[in-house]
Amino acid sequence: MIQLQDLEFSIAEKAILRNLSLTIEEGKFIGIIGPNGSGKTTMLKMLYRHLKQTSGSVTLHEKEIWDISPKKLAQQMAVVSQESPVLFDFTVKDLVMMGRTPYKKWLSSDNVEDFKIVEECMALSNVTHLADRTFVHLSGGEKKRVMLARALAQKAKILVLDEPTNHLDIEHQLHLMDLVKDLPITIITALHDLNLAAAYCDEVIVMKDGTLYGQGTPKQVFTEQTMLEVFRVHVGVSTNPFTDKLHLFFYTKQ
Repeated sequence: MIQLQDLEFSIAEKAILRNLSLTIEEGKFIGIIGPNGSGKTTMLKMLYRHLKQTSGSVTLHEKEIWDISPKKLAQQMAVVSQESPVLFDFTVKDLVMMGRTPYKKWLSSDNVEDFKIVEECMALSNVTHLADRTFVHLSGGEKKRVMLARALAQKAKILVLDEPTNHLDIEHQLHLMDLVKDLPITIITALHDLNLAAAYCDEVIVMKDGTLYGQGTPKQVFTEQTMLEVFRVHVGVSTNPFTDKLHLFFYTKQ
């Protein structure tokens, strides 16, 4: 379980997150939505320690997240961020193998199990055919799928995704969402596509102006009032006849 308690974050006296408190339960698919600048990415960066809160606390299984060693945290939490910062031009297979690093001792070599896990994760992310390609020469969508494979190779119980469908065509968007939805772990993802959030998430966290606007199931969250107050659009809600998943259509009243 992850808990955020009275979380605050400021830059040069400008408040980015304010009085944010929420609980994320194990095993759920959690979507984070909100307009640009609402604090979605900043909140995620607090979870995986890319940023440290100005005040308040973030706990994982009741332990302050900054008190957990980097190696232990990497065994529990894997991250696919918006950016793909790779300083050297590794091959895809070598990059995915780095997901096994949290389980290695100093200078220990890769073993049969590591190679098996890497092959499985590349297959799941549909990047096996890219194994010998260098990362720098991949497209944006290919890079995103490779970073997902690396995160899966960590075998963590929590997967944090920041805009995971960016740069992906519709086929790979749905493949990625289907893939992570079926994982028996906790998924926490920021999403711009509200229809993906409505169709796949067990719970949705709504951010507005750096604060928590609301949290609940898609049916509870995707209402006319919420969409109008947070996104300034009107919404109609239906069910996809092929999947039975929630589907939204948006419009503005002239």
